[in-house]
Amino acid sequence: MSLEQYLPTIGLECHVQLKTKTKLFSGVGNDASEAPPNSLISHIDVGLPGALPVLNQAAVELASRAAFALGSAPQPSSQFDRKHYFYPDLPKGYQISQYDQPLIKGGEVEIWVDGVAKKVGIIRAHLEEDAGKNSHPAAADYSLVDLNRAGTPLLEIVTAPDLHSAAEAKTFARELYLLMRYAEVSDVDLYLGHLRFDVNVSVSADPKTPGLRTELKNLNSFRSVEAAIDYEIKRQIEILEKGQPVVQETRGWDEVKQKTTPQRSKEEAEDYRYMPEPDIPPLGLDQKFIDGVKAKMPMLPAAIRQQLVKLNVDAKVIEDILDRPEIVPRVLEAPAEHARRVAFDLLEDAGHLKVSAADHQAVAEMVAAGELSSSAARAVLKELQKTPGARAAATKLNLLQVSDEDSLLKIVEQVIADNPAAAADVQAGQAKAIGFLVGQVMAKSKGQANPQTAQKLLQQRLSVG
Repeated sequence: MSLEQYLPTIGLECHVQLKTKTKLFSGVGNDASEAPPNSLISHIDVGLPGALPVLNQAAVELASRAAFALGSAPQPSSQFDRKHYFYPDLPKGYQISQYDQPLIKGGEVEIWVDGVAKKVGIIRAHLEEDAGKNSHPAAADYSLVDLNRAGTPLLEIVTAPDLHSAAEAKTFARELYLLMRYAEVSDVDLYLGHLRFDVNVSVSADPKTPGLRTELKNLNSFRSVEAAIDYEIKRQIEILEKGQPVVQETRGWDEVKQKTTPQRSKEEAEDYRYMPEPDIPPLGLDQKFIDGVKAKMPMLPAAIRQQLVKLNVDAKVIEDILDRPEIVPRVLEAPAEHARRVAFDLLEDAGHLKVSAADHQAVAEMVAAGELSSSAARAVLKELQKTPGARAAATKLNLLQVSDEDSLLKIVEQVIADNPAAAADVQAGQAKAIGFLVGQVMAKSKGQANPQTAQKLLQQRLSVG
């Protein structure tokens, strides 16, 4: 049986760290990126006797924004629960999460793979606090626990098993990243773990009967999501081809070896002994709050794509632009005929944002009119970061091109007269010779001649082209 005869089924559990100033239930700072280990913790984070958690309203607002970004809406009523398990980085012995009454139910995310649209269902998304972090020093017989991350607000987003390839999963992961970033829910810094993925993978020769799944834990890049799933699909198919059963287990991804490795078996469902959180009352959101969050939603990636398509921006360039949210407003406000030029300038150097929109558009207009070359435009934009006035900057740098045919005709005729052999070669059909003559025109004009206009005049004078 070939690989094509097996159907992979993939679902993701995505953990998004919300960009609040403080933790989910305590007033401790939420940014642990540079803090010394165990310096950002309180009695609430470690569950000391008598500690009473207080829900962070900003986290609820951000999670509600995420609901709209996911094509859903926050539930008017939800509830927090205690999820019990024992691990060194969970000092309370339980995690405050949401179980059967999450803040978000349903939704979908549209992705495009190889030009085909696909909708990925969202089963649920719930608020919960993060655990701490274990580290295992090399060649040491002990582990270290840092609880700075304990209590950080997370939104766990669970997809339906609608994905069927590593490429689809990678595309979804990136789209979720963009949605959370543009909805201003999270900084989604992958390096700092603000967005992490657990992936469930199974393969089956019968599309109606999914196979036993394995869970890949803590993937934190789009590349690792794709590579880990691709490896796991092939690994499971090889096992089935040998007539052996796939073991249901949790596996990790070894980035160095580019392979998944077993961590623990999951022969039985884990019993987390959920119970309602007694210290936090049920969360109720009135319609005024929900409508207020919806009214403040910014433009999301799908709408931005639609506008950029109308501006004739290529699909690949659109995705490059979306990866740079800071340049999107400048591109969208540019006139349609100059949007591509403005986009390329900003993708090359975001420092051009220091230039006013009016000056930037003026530079684009001069390029379109043949007054500036692309390289000259970059020099002018750099100058404009110090001194405003597009035409003044171009003049100061002596970069304005001469496109007026009457002004260039005399130089063209002199170049032809000075280079009769090259002129004859052009007339004989030798393509390189015209480039030489254009270069001579550029030299005599001290670089100010428009090369396209110069070539046109040369061809006219030599009766070619």
